[in-house]
Amino acid sequence: MTSEFQQKVRSLLDAHEALITRKNEPRPGGNGIYTRWKHPVLTAAHAPVFWRYDLNEATNPFLMERQGVNATFNAGAIYWKGRYLLMVRTEGNDRKSFFAVAESPNGVDNFRFWGHPVTMPETEDPDTNVYDMRLTEHEDGWIYGLFCTERKDLSRLDDTSAAVAACGIARTKDLVDWERLPDLISHAGQQRNVVLHPEFVDGKYALYTRPQDGFIEVGGGGGIGWGLTDSMERAEVEEEIIIDAKVYHTIKEVKNGQGPTPIKTPKGWLHLAHGVRNTAAGLRYVLYLFLTHPERPWEVTHAPAGHIIAPKGAERVGDVSNVVFSNGWIRNEHDEVFIYYGSSDTRMHVATTTVDQLLDYVMNTPPDGLRSAASVAVRKELIDRNLKILKKLGL
Repeated sequence: MTSEFQQKVRSLLDAHEALITRKNEPRPGGNGIYTRWKHPVLTAAHAPVFWRYDLNEATNPFLMERQGVNATFNAGAIYWKGRYLLMVRTEGNDRKSFFAVAESPNGVDNFRFWGHPVTMPETEDPDTNVYDMRLTEHEDGWIYGLFCTERKDLSRLDDTSAAVAACGIARTKDLVDWERLPDLISHAGQQRNVVLHPEFVDGKYALYTRPQDGFIEVGGGGGIGWGLTDSMERAEVEEEIIIDAKVYHTIKEVKNGQGPTPIKTPKGWLHLAHGVRNTAAGLRYVLYLFLTHPERPWEVTHAPAGHIIAPKGAERVGDVSNVVFSNGWIRNEHDEVFIYYGSSDTRMHVATTTVDQLLDYVMNTPPDGLRSAASVAVRKELIDRNLKILKKLGL
């Protein structure tokens, strides 16, 4: 290797290391619910140099990027052995997504990819694409990864964009070696957003589903579903009930889906979900929160109106603009919560909060009145209460 080529390699490695070790910092201000952080926690540039470049001067004398990375987004998350781990949807320039683990000591910066991407076994019907894994540490002792597996729609061979979505299932003990299980059998159409509940319910595995008519379009039904299966080794949901439906003229009028595995609290199960509505500029994805009963996780007890996180600033720009999407959050031993969300199908961000803050928000924020007049009435009540307080304080 010539000294000039060696220096070019060193420059690439130094720039990469500087990016990875850049200190993140909370953004000032905020809404009291959570804190956004200044820098994305992962971008395409965070992918290791040796994943992207051929570092052999004989075969790559111009030091070209041979296998580019287009995006790092929609990551599952798990707090495992005191480490913050993200199961990142990593998309190559060839549009194929794969899973890769990135690890951080503190959850907000210094995320570093493990040496190799995940080797995900295939079923007898090979996946064309896999993405958006939800990680669940189940009480049966396994860590499960549920993800979308995409294949060509063979009934529409003339349409090269026609696809079929299903829920892929795999499990592991160490996040390195994975056992692939058969895809979920659903009798309610295609599935893109399926999440495993972390505890048995009536001796069965419980799943949050999102049945849909087509690969993109939810159709006339949709919403966040609930179903049970006897086994994950051949998972089949015979019946699905919708526990959180789409609603006209709300943030979830086009479609919605469960985000990460819900968090157990004394007040119930905290759920983070995404909602989609249409605009003149296209679909807009936001995140919202709801709470379900502690003993009956399929029963919604509290549902605040509107979104908790929406795309803001540079988050609105990317491959699929005006989108925030989360399929991973972490609760640590201090009851701090790290919400990891992708923006515009391009990069990963973090927002931090606590279990107490989220419970306060979800239990005390008014529900959607579903009419402008109802929204005004609730806001006027808040205004009147606040004006009395300000008058009493002489402010």
